Amino acid sequence: MKNCEIKGIIPPILTPMNSDENQTVNHAELRNQVERLLAGGVHGLFPFGTNGEGYILSLKEKEEVLETVIDQVKGRVPVYAGTGCISTADTIYMSKRAEEMGADVLSIITPSFALASQKELYDHYVEVAKHVNIPIVLYNIPMRTGNKLLPETVAKLAKDVDVIMGAKDSSGDRDNLKAYIELTKDLDKDFSVLAGNDGNILFCLQNGGKGGIAGRANLWPATVASIYDYFVAGDVEKAEAAQAEIAKIQPVFKFGNPNTIIKKAVNLMGHPVGDCRRPFNYLCDEGVEALKAVLKDTESLK
Repeated sequence: MKNCEIKGIIPPILTPMNSDENQTVNHAELRNQVERLLAGGVHGLFPFGTNGEGYILSLKEKEEVLETVIDQVKGRVPVYAGTGCISTADTIYMSKRAEEMGADVLSIITPSFALASQKELYDHYVEVAKHVNIPIVLYNIPMRTGNKLLPETVAKLAKDVDVIMGAKDSSGDRDNLKAYIELTKDLDKDFSVLAGNDGNILFCLQNGGKGGIAGRANLWPATVASIYDYFVAGDVEKAEAAQAEIAKIQPVFKFGNPNTIIKKAVNLMGHPVGDCRRPFNYLCDEGVEALKAVLKDTESLK
């Protein structure tokens, strides 16, 4: 298996869109965003995650986005490819393609829409894992998929499947995140649990996790990355201060889809990443004003 340490702050990098009728992908700006995030000291990049709008990109677009990111990164940090689909067959195809293209890690979201039993989820991941030889990070985000990957299932998959090397928990439930960590800490391999909610990054680290896949790193890459860096250096006070700073945008999320808000914020900061792909691109005037106020309050962050 390809050796890749899963740790730190990994932004689900935005997919910049052109303003044409079909909102095509702006690859030139994608390269700019790669450089901007790397300059901020992030520890990996995750193309077409939730903030990267992987849910609305075509297969061809996903391949093109991954190709661009891998080419621009040039091995400076690991590249995590989001390859989860609804069907096992499609997930296998996407995972094999990502490995062929040079991805370092696969992030595989649970199947969505149809309700899956824990046995079905277990069997799904076991089957996908048979076809790849790079690390897999399980991805739990039940409010979006309708399927919760229970801690016991994560622990069994981690124990039974060599290439399953991590899990990202975006449930927002700290007890669930803690259970992921507790049930996998004594394995005969280095298993990494990552926070999928930006507000839980330091909590995750303090409880034995390895970092976070953090959407707000698209706004303030250096500040979000510093939460991990300060913690590892033993400066918890500075890590807490950075965690508190990035929390200031949280109240804005009541106005709409967090993906939409993050992307609009990056635009307001002067980076032409475009809108989220329709129909998921509306933010009311009150939300825009609240967002502008937060950006003004945090303009010193990088």
